[in-house]
Amino acid sequence: MAMIKTTEEIQALREGGVLLSRALQAAVDAVKPGVTMRELDDIATHVIEEAGGTPSFKGYKGGSKIPFPSTVCISVNEEVVHGVGSRGVVLNEGDIVGLDIGCWYKKMCTDMAVTVPVGKISKECTDLLIATRASMMAGVEAALVGGDVRDISAAVEGAVNQKKYGIVKSLVGHGVGHAVHESPHVPNYTGGGFPKVPLKSGMCLAIEPMLTLGTDDVMTGKDGWTIVTTDGSLAAHFEVTIAVLPEGPEILTPLPNIGL
Repeated sequence: MAMIKTTEEIQALREGGVLLSRALQAAVDAVKPGVTMRELDDIATHVIEEAGGTPSFKGYKGGSKIPFPSTVCISVNEEVVHGVGSRGVVLNEGDIVGLDIGCWYKKMCTDMAVTVPVGKISKECTDLLIATRASMMAGVEAALVGGDVRDISAAVEGAVNQKKYGIVKSLVGHGVGHAVHESPHVPNYTGGGFPKVPLKSGMCLAIEPMLTLGTDDVMTGKDGWTIVTTDGSLAAHFEVTIAVLPEGPEILTPLPNIGL
């Protein structure tokens, strides 16, 4: 798969990104105490399919033997990412819930995520959400032609107060467009022996920091998908798909309004 996307492919990603953002906003707007994960998943699925898109996560295997069963990855509280969205789990006042979604549109794939409050949340949780989103935006701003993927990693890491938050290191951003996950890896920290990858015009990347209120250690739950913090600390996740362009990085998946 080519890391560099054509002008036509990037335009298709723009259109798909707008659709994906609309589906995510619909799910975000429905988040409230008493709603189930399954209801949110159904809402997002309807928006994507009605517009001619196809959910990209549903049926996806990746490294698992179990096909992912839902359109949206829905992860609550200590669940970092990849929570199964078809569960009948009820959201409660004070929870924080991550909504991660992807779709195919005109043969191109986009990917995005937000973490949102369920009703009124604590200041500590609010600060976590704001910090995670800010670190993602720092990474976006560092995605400049002539630079290196490691510039994105350094920008994300540099925006995080690591005395307050853990940066999940075993999960990283990635290339996107022709597949759900493509090269290169886009880590949210420096070091780790990742290769130097020049940033070139036409590259499309998913930038997605994951921060916690405790450890950066995570493990996979019994369902084979849901990733949780090993110490039970709360986690947040934000993600956008961007195009690296001569005039600067372009967010192809506009962030929905989450009220923060």
